Amino acid sequence: MKNTLLLLCVLTLSLPAWAGGDKPGEEQPPPKITLPPSPPLSPDEALKSFKLQNGFRLELVASEPLIHDPVAIAFDEDGRIWVAEFRSYMPNVDGTGEDENIGSIAILEDTDGNGKMDKRTEFLDGINLPRAIGFVKGGVLVAHVVPPAVQPQLFLCRDTNGDGKCDEKTLIASDYGPAANPEHTANGLLSGLDNWIYSAGCTSRFRPMYRVPDGGVPTMPAPGNPSSLPPLKGVPGTAEYFLRERTNGRGQWGITQDSFGRMFYNTNSDFLRGDLIPTHYYGRNANFKGTAGVNVQIMKDQSTWPGRPNPGVNRGYRSGQLREDSTLATCTATCGISIFRGTALPDDCIGNAFLPEPSANMIKRVTVSEDGLSLVAKNVYEKTEFLTSTDERFRPVNTYTGPDGALYIVDLYRGILQHKVFVTTYLRKQILERGLDKHLGLGRIYRVVGEGKTPLPVQKMSKMTAVELVAQLSSPNGWTRDTAQRLLVERNDKTALPELKKLVTEGSNPVSKIHALWTLEGMEKLTPPVVTAALADKDAKVRATAIRVSEVFFGTQLIADLLPKILELANDSDPQVQVQLAFTLGGTSDARATAVLQKLLLSSGSNTILAEAVQSSLGGRELEMIETIVADDKAPNADKLLGGLAKAVFAEGRGARVVKLLDIIAAQPPAQQAAMLEIGAGSGGKDKKDAKGVPLRIRDIKVGNAEPPGLAKLLASSDKKVAERAKAVSNFIVWNGKPGTKPHVPPPALTAAQQERFELGKKHYTLICAACHQPNGMGEEGKAPPLIDSPFALGSEGRLARIVINGLRGPVTVHGKTWNMEMPGLPTLDDNTVAAILTYIRREWEHEASPVEPETIKKIREEVGKREDQWTEKELLQIK
Repeated sequence: MKNTLLLLCVLTLSLPAWAGGDKPGEEQPPPKITLPPSPPLSPDEALKSFKLQNGFRLELVASEPLIHDPVAIAFDEDGRIWVAEFRSYMPNVDGTGEDENIGSIAILEDTDGNGKMDKRTEFLDGINLPRAIGFVKGGVLVAHVVPPAVQPQLFLCRDTNGDGKCDEKTLIASDYGPAANPEHTANGLLSGLDNWIYSAGCTSRFRPMYRVPDGGVPTMPAPGNPSSLPPLKGVPGTAEYFLRERTNGRGQWGITQDSFGRMFYNTNSDFLRGDLIPTHYYGRNANFKGTAGVNVQIMKDQSTWPGRPNPGVNRGYRSGQLREDSTLATCTATCGISIFRGTALPDDCIGNAFLPEPSANMIKRVTVSEDGLSLVAKNVYEKTEFLTSTDERFRPVNTYTGPDGALYIVDLYRGILQHKVFVTTYLRKQILERGLDKHLGLGRIYRVVGEGKTPLPVQKMSKMTAVELVAQLSSPNGWTRDTAQRLLVERNDKTALPELKKLVTEGSNPVSKIHALWTLEGMEKLTPPVVTAALADKDAKVRATAIRVSEVFFGTQLIADLLPKILELANDSDPQVQVQLAFTLGGTSDARATAVLQKLLLSSGSNTILAEAVQSSLGGRELEMIETIVADDKAPNADKLLGGLAKAVFAEGRGARVVKLLDIIAAQPPAQQAAMLEIGAGSGGKDKKDAKGVPLRIRDIKVGNAEPPGLAKLLASSDKKVAERAKAVSNFIVWNGKPGTKPHVPPPALTAAQQERFELGKKHYTLICAACHQPNGMGEEGKAPPLIDSPFALGSEGRLARIVINGLRGPVTVHGKTWNMEMPGLPTLDDNTVAAILTYIRREWEHEASPVEPETIKKIREEVGKREDQWTEKELLQIK
C-alpha cells in the first residue's frame, strides 16, 4: 500500500471492488491462522477488550444510537462535540450505495455534566461522506461530497434561527482537495496558530477575513507572497471573505499541530511526518524549489505491536506483513494523528504524538524530541503499544485533545475498513467468511484520562469577555488556547488590546506570548513596540515568532525603525531564529537585509534548511550574491552554495545575466567552476536534467549574436570535468549563427478556444494532479515522476491520454530514474476536460508541444474500448 498516496491525484474508479486491489500475477496464499467471526460488542463489552498502559483509564463518551460511523469530531467554544458521520462508506464489500446522501453532522451535548454525551442534534443531514468540520465566526465549515461528483466541496453552514440545525449553506470551494476515493480525500480544517486553516490531502489553505480593508482590498497574507489566490466571497455577518493560498498537501488522513504551530501528519504506512518550517515561503522563488524541512519523516520505525492477530489486512498474504503469530508487523492504515497538549494525562504526555492504527486495532504513543531544527520520534513502550484491543471492529481513526484536557478517540467501529478500490481477493474472502460486512452504523467516542488526574470543567467560552479570553491564552490546555485565539480574532474587540500587549511584553510563559503575537496579527493590531519587545525575548521561539509576524510591516513606513532591530538577530545563535530571519528577509530588497542573508548563507554549513531558506529569499538576486561570495576568498562551503545559486540564475534564463554568470564562472578555480556548472552534469544537455535525474526548468537561453566569452573559456578548460559540464551547458545556450543549431521557431500561438482549454486544464491540473506531480511539474520523491520535459508528457498524445483515462502501473523510467507506479485512471472526466489537462501539461513550463483537442480524446477512447486495466510502460511505448 506504500504507493496508494498517488491516489491523491485521481478519481474513484468504477471497477469491481477486488479488481483495484489485486496485483497482476501476485499470489495470495490464505492466512496462516483461521479466525472465527468477529461479532460486534456492546460498548460495555468493548471496554473490557482494551489493554491500556498503566497510569491511564479509558472512558466511554458516546456510542450508538447517539452516533453512527464517526470519522472526525470538533469541539466548539462551549465544549459541544460536532461529529462527521461517514454513514454511506463501504455499506458492503462491493461498496455499492456509497453515493447515497445519508451522512450527517451531529452535535452532541453533555447535559448533566458527567462527561458522557446524552443529547444529539442533527445539524446537517442528507449529505454524502462528510469528512471535516471547522469553525469560523457565525458558522461551521463542512467538507463533503455532492454526488454525482466525487470531489469534496467546502461549505460555510449556518443556523440562522437558533434551532441547532443548518438552514443556510454557502459554497466556499468547489474543489476542496482532489477528487479521490474516501481514504485519500482532503480532511482536517485545522485552525493553525498562524490564523490559516490547514487540511490533510489538500493543497490549499484558507483564511477567513472578518474586516474589509479600506478600498475593499485584502491585506493578507504578508506582502510579497505571489501564491495568494483571489478571495472567495463569503457571507455577510460571518467571514467577509476567505483568502486561499496554495500549500503542500500534508499527508492522508488527519492533521495536527504542536504548541509552536508546526504541522504533523502521516500516511497509511508512515506513522509520523511533519513540517519543520512554515512551508509557504518555498512558493516565492520560481527558480528555486526548496524541500528541506518539508514533509520530513520524523519516525523511522514503522513497527506495530497489536493485541490480537491481524490476518484481515489487505496485503496480509505478503511476506513480512504479518509476524509468525499473525500480528501486523508494520503499519498499513495509520491516520488521525494528534499532538497531545492537554492536562488530563500525566505531564510526560504533553507534546507526545498519539497515532491510531485501525487495521491493527491499536493506538501508538511516541515521544517527539527536538534536536536543533530536527525532530525525532520514538515509541514510548518496548514491543507493545499505548492502547490495544482484542476486538477486530475497534477502528480508531482520529484522536484529539479535548476542552477538558483529555485525549479523545474516534472509533469508526466496523468490520470493513478498506475501500473498494483496494480490496484484494484475499481480504474480500475474509470479510465475507467472518461477517465483517455486517452490523454497520455503529460507532464510539472514548476519552483517556490519567490516573489521579481530573478533567478540566468545560467552560462556555462563547460567553467570555474579550479580557477573559486573553486570560485563556495562558491556559495549560492547548485546545483552550487555540479556541481563545480564534474567538479574539473573530471578535476583534479593542478592549483585549491592552491585555494582549501586556502578555507579550510582561508575560512569563513563552507559549502564551506566541499566542498573543498571533492574536494581534490576526486582529491586525500589531505594533512595532510590541514586536520589538518580542524580538528581545529570552525564548528563541518567541523571537522567531516576532520575526515572522513583523512581515506585516514590510511595505509600510513602520518598517524603517523596526528593520534594524530585526537585523540585529543576525547574531542570534539559535537555528530557529536564524531560519526564520532568512525566510523573513526575503520580503525586502534593503541592502542591509541582503548583507544579512549573505552572512546567514555563508554560515549555514551543513544546515540545509538554513541554506534553502536564504536561497528562497534571493529570488532575482542570486547573481549579485554570487558576485559577493566569489569576492570573498575565505567564504566557507563556497562550492556548494555557488552551485545552488548558479542553478537559479540559469533557471531564470535571462540572457545578459547568464552571460555575466559564465564570465564569473570562467574566472574561478576549477573546483568552483565544476560546482557552478553542475547544472549540466551527466545529461549531455539533451534531457536538461541534473546529476540526480531531476529535470531543470531551463530552455534555450538566447544570449545575442555571439558565443559568450566565458563559455568559450570553459569549453577549452584543461580540466576534464569542467569541459564536459560546460559542453552540457552549451547545449541550451543559443546565439545567432551558432553552428549546428536551427533558428528557433516558436510553435503557433494557441487559438482562443485552445487558450480557454489551457486555462481550464490549469484549474483541473491544480485540483487533481498537483498534489503528486506538484504545481511546478517537478514531481515528488516517492509519489510521482516529473512532468517537465517528460517524454510521456511531450511525446505521443495517445500515450498521455491513455495514462489519464486508464491509469499507469509498474516500473516507469523518466529522466533516467525508475518509478514504481500504481496510478488508477480518470475514467469519469469528459473529453474536453481530459484534452484541457493534457493541453496545459504540454504547453506549461515553457513546453512547446501541440495542444490536444477533445476530438482526439474521443477517438482514443474508441480505440481503448472497454479496457479497465492500467497501462504499462511497455504497452505505451508500442503506441506511435
